[in-house]
Amino acid sequence: MSLLTTHQRALLLMIIAPTLWSIAGVITRHLDAARGFEVTFWRSLFSAMAVAIVLVGQQGVARAANTIRSAGLTGVLSGMMWCVMFVCFMIALTKTTVANTLIVMSVAPLLTAFLAWVVLKQRIPQRTWLAIAAAFIGILWMFVNGMSNVGGQHLIGMLIGGAVPVASAVNLIILKRAGQGIDLMPAVFLGSVFSALLMLPFAWPLEASLHDVGLLAVLGFFQLGVPCLLMVKATKSLSAPEVALLSLLEVLLGPLWAWLGAGEIPARETLLGGGVVMAALVLNEIAALRTQGAKKATVGPGVEPTV
Repeated sequence: MSLLTTHQRALLLMIIAPTLWSIAGVITRHLDAARGFEVTFWRSLFSAMAVAIVLVGQQGVARAANTIRSAGLTGVLSGMMWCVMFVCFMIALTKTTVANTLIVMSVAPLLTAFLAWVVLKQRIPQRTWLAIAAAFIGILWMFVNGMSNVGGQHLIGMLIGGAVPVASAVNLIILKRAGQGIDLMPAVFLGSVFSALLMLPFAWPLEASLHDVGLLAVLGFFQLGVPCLLMVKATKSLSAPEVALLSLLEVLLGPLWAWLGAGEIPARETLLGGGVVMAALVLNEIAALRTQGAKKATVGPGVEPTV
């Protein structure tokens, strides 16, 4: 018997995914020549390769190709949302700080909860609304100094980054509406391909050094492709608002890695607000586990309730 329940496994995946996402800022700060569009191109290209390797490894070439073809309109729409997130996030990072890029992403749980309520008619537990509100307040507090210094190029970067939480919320609703009967791993592949093709004309001629290509390969494989696949798998067992809330770990950890690895020193507000965010995440999950335990006790031993 597995030591972890389905919900606990999904929870673990949704801790690993944003942790991997959070390394983007610090790695891009160590690039030599690659900038903007070229960064997005290489990252998306390597992400497509990573997802293709996983699909072929699991299903074989013929079956993987058929899986991608059968993704249908849902897969294409999800792929387009992934494309928007891939493109806008990296371009925003090249125009403003890691903290300023990530602050605009903090609205994703609110947008997701609202769309889940409107589109999916999903009842949002009060504890989740409270956790979202607490996390949002904590993130605003984290970057209050950075927000006060926004202007010019930084503002453009944040406006571009604003497309990320919108696309993220829409994508999560698409994933949840698709249900467990549709494999949406190909959507991540399609999003990576769309992004690479879209960026190539703007990135040409390519100027990245071998050092840059190596770093961007790490981003494409381990910061983008793999964690996005983990998120797709986790959404089968977690609610859309819950996934969005756990994704805020990226917002918390990203500035920390940028501080430790690239010298972007966070303000005191970052540390205080980060504590609020972490507390909101932990308390929400503790409440979810207690609710799950109570349902399991009611249903009976050996039966795992749905969440």
